[in-house]
Amino acid sequence: MLRPILLLALLTVTLAARSTGPSFRDQQLQHPRVQAAYTEAWPALRRQLAQQGIDPARLEVFFRVFKIGRKLEVWVRNAGAPAFQLLKTYPLAGSSGTLGPKRREGDGQVPEGFYRIDRFNPESLYHLSLGLDYPNAADRRLGSARPGGDIFIHGSNVTIGCLPITDAGIREVYVLATEARQAGQTEQWVHIFPFELSEEQLHNRRGSVHYAFWQTLAPGYQQFARHRTLPCVSTDAQGAYVLE
Repeated sequence: MLRPILLLALLTVTLAARSTGPSFRDQQLQHPRVQAAYTEAWPALRRQLAQQGIDPARLEVFFRVFKIGRKLEVWVRNAGAPAFQLLKTYPLAGSSGTLGPKRREGDGQVPEGFYRIDRFNPESLYHLSLGLDYPNAADRRLGSARPGGDIFIHGSNVTIGCLPITDAGIREVYVLATEARQAGQTEQWVHIFPFELSEEQLHNRRGSVHYAFWQTLAPGYQQFARHRTLPCVSTDAQGAYVLE
């Protein structure tokens, strides 16, 4: 017969487990497409992470997108590590709009700026998708009264303002983002740039109507390029990005 103290301890653990509910990963795995993504993509991704010294239980991710070159980069590190390292690069399977930020609903533009993933959609019309927090503070201050919304990284190869990376690509990216969230990374950044914002590249485009805006993006881009650490970026009263 169990002693009263031991019985009380077991009941406490059981009640605590029930109160916490399923983990974020478990919630996602209730959806068939996420199950299939894990089956197909996770074993190889886990091996690659191990080869680069990344522990999935401590995984953090960062996503960087370039319009020129049409690519999405996935960077990873162990939580607490000083620098990110490149894991994989995915070509954008489609594009719309031109260089420059998104300023109004229906303009077909892909945004440019510093964003966070704020939605995991396991039942997307485009297989799987990760939503960005567009419009952010800068977009709201500089854009029209109707800046639009619903910007996603998603599957397929079609888009009007979003970032498609094929169904195979989004399966991998979705699993990585899920694992990072499971490991405790609630803030996952997505930086979207027109091109590599080096001083030389900026100088070559100094005649663009977007030049002043791109100058506000450049410090954040350049910090990561030099140190592989995420910049701390805020927005001033005029809507410009400011590196803190």
